[in-house]
Amino acid sequence: MLSIETRAVLDASVPVLREHGVAITTSFYASMFAAHPELKNIFNMGNQKSGAQQQSLASALFAYAANYDNQAALLPVVSRIVQKHVSVGIRADHYPIVGKYLLGGIAHVLGAAATPALLAAWGDAYGDLAGLFISEEQAQYRSKSIEPGQCRQVTVNKKVIESEQVTSFYLVATDGNPLPAFLPGQYISVAMQVADGGKQLRQLRQYSLSDAADKPYWRISVKREVAQAELDAGMVSGLIHDQIQVGDTLWVGMPCGDFVLHHESELASNRAPLILISAGVGITPVMSMLHSSLAKQQRQVRFFHATRSGKYHALRSELHALAQHNKQLDIHICYEHPETSDVIGRDYISAGKLDLNAVNADLLPTNGHYYLCGPSPFMQQQRRALIARGIPEAQIRHEVFGPELIGHLA
Repeated sequence: MLSIETRAVLDASVPVLREHGVAITTSFYASMFAAHPELKNIFNMGNQKSGAQQQSLASALFAYAANYDNQAALLPVVSRIVQKHVSVGIRADHYPIVGKYLLGGIAHVLGAAATPALLAAWGDAYGDLAGLFISEEQAQYRSKSIEPGQCRQVTVNKKVIESEQVTSFYLVATDGNPLPAFLPGQYISVAMQVADGGKQLRQLRQYSLSDAADKPYWRISVKREVAQAELDAGMVSGLIHDQIQVGDTLWVGMPCGDFVLHHESELASNRAPLILISAGVGITPVMSMLHSSLAKQQRQVRFFHATRSGKYHALRSELHALAQHNKQLDIHICYEHPETSDVIGRDYISAGKLDLNAVNADLLPTNGHYYLCGPSPFMQQQRRALIARGIPEAQIRHEVFGPELIGHLA
């Protein structure tokens, strides 16, 4: 527990973090990586290069200072970050290193304004938060029966081009043993070696498992992101697309993530309908949820998906086949810019951006359970539209990757 004195200093520091947060986090990362270059193998250096991670951590510092007494707001975010930490292998001994250079960044940027009282307060706050993370992460490692950073080798036994940007990779265990079970909506980390100034650096990226959870393989559907130079954010996805072929092996982590289908508890609520809403490559985790729900054959499913056109619609044939063979599934596909080959009524239902305000009320029931996945602005827009239509916030879940994990608290 934080003392009254520490809380007072934290409260007073919020305006300072707003003004100097990015400078502090930039200094922190630069100093830490200079002293501990091995940590570059854990951190996403693409987000570092773009500045996204520095901005995110600055938002996180402010968010924590503004919400340290609001457990209802903090705990879901802690759970989400814990899952990400476990997926990349964060260990308890990493926390003192981060704490040292974070306080050093505060001292460097604020100068004389970084009083002993301010540094002590942030030291206490960091220790409190780190203790919470360490405890939760160790519990996750025990539940998965793995050590931090432990990966397993898988072999690619099939590679399928799904759209202009997305390719699926079907993975089986190289040792022939069954792959661990996963929950629909979870992801795995994939390790790749990338160039870093003439050296090789291991980088981990998270990709959703996009098929049913009862298959003898794992499937990831990877979007090729744009990369112009070494360590650009899209470099790893490009390497996976270009270099990984059938028969190749990959090192991957255990399934992680808490954006998962809560099937049984939701069915207890009068077999409430399931509403899946996605955009772009956000279709991947909700496709796994869709397969799982249809296998149960117990409730109605409404599937809304938005993308640029049929050329960019990943898993398109699979989705339409599921709709043909499952009467309880209704799909609403929205193409922002349809191709001349796209046929309305066959390939998509509406053109332009997905607008839930224009959807019939019976397709968005107030007792439904909603799952959103896609770019952050898309999810924010759909969430606002659902709440405006009377959908309880507790029934709306969303997935977030990368540096946006804590941003909504700020």
